[in-house]
Amino acid sequence: MRAMARFAAFIIFFAVLASASGAQGILQSKTLKTGDNARPSEISSDPLGRTTPQGTIVGFMMAARKGDYEKALKYLDTRKAGRGANKLVDELQVVLERGFSGLGILSTKAEGRLDDNLPPSKELVGTIETGSNSLDVTLERVQRGNEPPVWLFASETLAKIPEFYDALGAKLFERYFPKFMTDIVVLWFPLWQWLYILLMAPLSILVATLVTRLVTPLFLILIRKIAKTGDEDHVMTLTGPLRIFILALAIWAISFFSRSVLISLFWTYAALTLTVAGITWLAVRVIDVVVRLKHRQWTATASGRLAMIELLGKLSKALTVIAGFLIILYFAGVNITAALTGLGIGGIAIALAAQKTLENLFGGIMIISDRPIRVGDFCKAGAYMGSVESIGLRSTYLRTPERTMVSIPNGQLATMSLENFAFRDKIVFHHTINLQPGIASPRIADFLSGIRQILMEHPKVEESSMRANLLRISDSSLVIDVFAYILESGYETFLAIQEELLLSIVSFAEKTGSPLAFPTALNWAAALKGPAEGEDEKKKSDT
Repeated sequence: MRAMARFAAFIIFFAVLASASGAQGILQSKTLKTGDNARPSEISSDPLGRTTPQGTIVGFMMAARKGDYEKALKYLDTRKAGRGANKLVDELQVVLERGFSGLGILSTKAEGRLDDNLPPSKELVGTIETGSNSLDVTLERVQRGNEPPVWLFASETLAKIPEFYDALGAKLFERYFPKFMTDIVVLWFPLWQWLYILLMAPLSILVATLVTRLVTPLFLILIRKIAKTGDEDHVMTLTGPLRIFILALAIWAISFFSRSVLISLFWTYAALTLTVAGITWLAVRVIDVVVRLKHRQWTATASGRLAMIELLGKLSKALTVIAGFLIILYFAGVNITAALTGLGIGGIAIALAAQKTLENLFGGIMIISDRPIRVGDFCKAGAYMGSVESIGLRSTYLRTPERTMVSIPNGQLATMSLENFAFRDKIVFHHTINLQPGIASPRIADFLSGIRQILMEHPKVEESSMRANLLRISDSSLVIDVFAYILESGYETFLAIQEELLLSIVSFAEKTGSPLAFPTALNWAAALKGPAEGEDEKKKSDT
């Protein structure tokens, strides 16, 4: 588990590098969208990327590193020209590389940050510190002529740059590296800074691993108290996201102590990306733990509820991952409106292509939530009758009395009239008893009273519903109707009680000399004996 978490940390970290490098193209994009309330004149493009504070900072640093003074000057609100202007570019680059202390992610919006207590046309991007002195680095939104407004380094900041440059000293750290390591720039950084990044990356992971080992026991105790489970396997799955959080904190520390504007910006993006990745991973693991705990709490007969919780778990994890990915894109400056629109269109297309599947899916959710039937219940659904074997997300399976299996789509089952025999609180006991004709009326009354007494004395018979009445007199028998409710919901138990009552009635009929009539059986017996035997029996009977 620890090796997997370490591997995942490496993968996520280098994914951050890729996303950060991709942000360069985004920052210098020639397309600008300032929002729905932006004026038409402001929705324009700037080939230098100065439409956002972050674009101005990055664009200036890239131009200054390449020695493109003409381009770098276009990011400054200054009237200087010639050598004086070139010197200002060099000095500004030095102080931003060696003494800059950032405030976090630079704004990627055209209006900048509106919560910094500054006028809308100004933006605070960080400070330059030299011992006891500090200088606020501010940008100013300037509009010249009919051109769209752009962010430039404010003139009051540029006026103090020479003073802070002298305080920092002109000797640059990169002079200790070979010339090719300072001249060759890959993505945002020269090779010597990539060396620094590649050294700090494994160091951060090492620190995160050591701190995780120290914090994990306390973390496990906390999770056990919250989740009220002592299962080590469930709890240990949450230590991976914990390691990502600690790695993000280590990178935050690196970005805080970094004195280079681009290095600080890079580490800030990396820390934010890892933080979002850690939260996403933690949410996914927590969902897995909840699903596993529900599996243990519910018995195997609750397969429908388990199927629903598994479905909800999968959907929740998918939505969590998508949300985390969109947040990372948002921090990188990507306009996620198009992505959300694409997801909406894709969702509509999927819904149209899978109407029946979704119908069965939601039908299964309705059956599982309303619970008109449960696994093990004997029910009747339309023309089908049987015991419920399982309730899935697509179909429900019934085991018929003939031992065949019937699969009913949940979409159809949700619209059927379901008769669930398992929900009966009592079962009807209803029989007709035939007495041979010719019995005297007092004996019939005694027989009826005896049946009522048998029903009344049984503890499982509902007294208020029982009755025994002479129903009709036919040519072959006297028909007695016996009715009562048995206070039992289990059908097998009911059969035993019914058998006990019927035997008691037959025994009482024998004791009182009230012969039961079986006309159908007598006719079959006569037919089997043949005509001659039947006539002999008739003569004997007449005699």
